[in-house]
Amino acid sequence: MIRARTRVLICDDSPTFAAALTRTLEHGGEIEVVGVRMTAEAAIADLPTLKPDLLTMDIELPGISGLEAVEQIMSVRPTPILVLSSHIDPAKDTAAAALAAGALDAIAKGDLPLTDPESSGAAAFRRRVTILSGARVIRHPRARLPARRVTKSAKAPQRGAVIGMCASTGGPQALITVLSGIPASFSVPILVVQHISAGFTEGLAHWLDGAVPLPVELAEDGSALAPGVTVAPDGAHLAVHDGELRLDRVSPAGLHRPSADVLLHSIAESAGTAGVAVVLTGMGRDGAAGLGAVRKAGGLTIAQDEESSAVYGMPKEAAKQGAELILPLEKIAATLVGLGGEPRGKSR
Repeated sequence: MIRARTRVLICDDSPTFAAALTRTLEHGGEIEVVGVRMTAEAAIADLPTLKPDLLTMDIELPGISGLEAVEQIMSVRPTPILVLSSHIDPAKDTAAAALAAGALDAIAKGDLPLTDPESSGAAAFRRRVTILSGARVIRHPRARLPARRVTKSAKAPQRGAVIGMCASTGGPQALITVLSGIPASFSVPILVVQHISAGFTEGLAHWLDGAVPLPVELAEDGSALAPGVTVAPDGAHLAVHDGELRLDRVSPAGLHRPSADVLLHSIAESAGTAGVAVVLTGMGRDGAAGLGAVRKAGGLTIAQDEESSAVYGMPKEAAKQGAELILPLEKIAATLVGLGGEPRGKSR
């Protein structure tokens, strides 16, 4: 049986870049570029007829922006979207907003292996595109998720001292959904590991800080564990020991640095029965072993369910490790809110 080629639509206003991207994607014959459009309006108009499995979207475009395009597409015709950005500026968190609106992943154009389609890097990029093309995407009205929303829930056992939350592909959208449902009065610290291309983490943290009730910031080595949301920075494992955050930029990275397993193992060791592990959508199995350690220590363990996951890889492996609760996104926030916390404002 002949395997159908992955259909990709490119939206980029640079003919030179689009030609190089096309050459790299089509090398080997497993991916077909079904069209190149120089504006988002043209790409949106042609989605119904071209029916791509994946759309690559530049952020800075003539006419409507890439962010606006992602919002429109995810509200009208949900399609797997890979954001390609020319500029990485933490002060301009447009790419992070696009990810939260439903784009699956983001890559800096400068990091794309377009000079040698036969290279191992180019082959890995094509595999990434193929996997993303098969991800589950869902419809959102204008893809604008409510900000600063407070969710009430029934009381759950008061056993939360620190929460480790981990995600990969589709993670930014999952994070905004969960964190939007946690009020500013929540006092249990939340530590986040999000697998994302280098250069985008700071922008994601900045964007989340303005979109959810809790304060969000990047982790700093040696800082005290505190209420709010703390995100592991690029290229550093995040762990908690004796009430302090530790960053490790030296240990072998393995498949990921930051690693969900590193974070969750440290929570199991430091918090015991008061530790909480949450594994969200993503490829691979990072976080599964760490969640197993938290469960063994008596902590609360949660995995996102298959139906609400963009990619049911990480949470599936976490479920195999005995995650206590398998929940859709909207119920994860309610469960965490039930862990309790003293009233507090959005400040540190």
